[in-house]
Amino acid sequence: MNEILKAEKVGFKAPIVMGFLGAVVIVFFGFLGREGSVDFEISRRQDVIQVPALPVDSSLLGIIAGLLMLGTAGFALMRSMRNQRTPMWLSALYGLVGVTALLGWIAAGKSVPLAFIIGTALVLAVPIMLGAMGGIMSERSGVTNIAIEGQLLTGAFMAAVVSTISGNFYLGIFAAMFTSSLLSVILAVFAIKYLAQQIIVGVVLNVLVIGITNFLYQQWLTQDAQNVNFPGTLDIIRIPFLSDIPLLGPVLFENRLTVFAALIIVPALWYVLFKTKLGLRVRAVGENPLAADTVGINVGRTRFWWVTLGGAIAGLGGAALTIGDTGAFGREMSGGLGFIALAVVILGRWHPIYAALAALLFGFSIILRVWANQVSPGIPTEFITMVPYVVTIIAVVGFVGKSMPPKGLAIPYEKG
Repeated sequence: MNEILKAEKVGFKAPIVMGFLGAVVIVFFGFLGREGSVDFEISRRQDVIQVPALPVDSSLLGIIAGLLMLGTAGFALMRSMRNQRTPMWLSALYGLVGVTALLGWIAAGKSVPLAFIIGTALVLAVPIMLGAMGGIMSERSGVTNIAIEGQLLTGAFMAAVVSTISGNFYLGIFAAMFTSSLLSVILAVFAIKYLAQQIIVGVVLNVLVIGITNFLYQQWLTQDAQNVNFPGTLDIIRIPFLSDIPLLGPVLFENRLTVFAALIIVPALWYVLFKTKLGLRVRAVGENPLAADTVGINVGRTRFWWVTLGGAIAGLGGAALTIGDTGAFGREMSGGLGFIALAVVILGRWHPIYAALAALLFGFSIILRVWANQVSPGIPTEFITMVPYVVTIIAVVGFVGKSMPPKGLAIPYEKG
């Protein structure tokens, strides 16, 4: 009994980390912050509905944000004293306050185009987000998916090439999802049928895809880029009326198909996993395959299909890299996003909504580096670049350090 109580003890890491970061914000962004007023622009110039910009003193904003963060830390401390965890929504709100203080500090004396920053962060986060959704589908069923990097790269390559040759973006998206799902089939067969070490299989698949795409890029795409690697990007879809809503409209209702797909897939996956019998079966397979098998669930089949479908979603994330953003395939253009997606899965506690929010953090880091260099060139870009990663490490240690993966993850199951 004592061991059970000890295992359930929450601890005080979250309030300590929250308190420390709140003190940093109030001191360095507040009392020692930069002088000047910052305007938070809610509307764009071309929007039908215009909302006046919100002017705030940069240092005052840092002080207010720091006080709110310290107050949140105090609330988290009270919950820890009652052996209650800090809610994830509260941690997300806490992070949003800190990010607002950071934006105000960077743009002191200038303006912050919120719609541009949030919208671009979402676009840049989509490949990570969809890769993470594929990872969650695989790992919730009990199969470790290290091959997300290869799935993204495969999807990016096929979407660019097929869209260029066929002149049809939808064929490119289908090819990206199909080929990435085939890559997942290889992982599933080795992990489920041959009981191979799943991490090794995933690493081998990543190396294989990198080698093949590098070879084809060098020997084929660079030789005839106009005919095989010049797809362009998907058209921006504008939903009438909804896209005119200040701030939310340009971010959520005026985007490309890949972004809309991500915004649908994330809540849909959450609903299936946690609100349906199918999701309950998948989670049972990932937690205790023997018990699931005992009640009549086909463990191997369930794992196979969820790993395969997860690969298809990751392939869509790869398509978002090319026809959803850059407009062409580049050598190793995934650039480690698959491994970031894997980290997002863990940071999000294998939960689609939390993982999507964590993916937005990395998308925000990319646009923040570019925007901060334009607004305040005196601030070292290295500092801006490292902030989200430092926050991620702090979040893992302070907030989700005790998050537990599915108990059956990476453990081969053989019937009988």
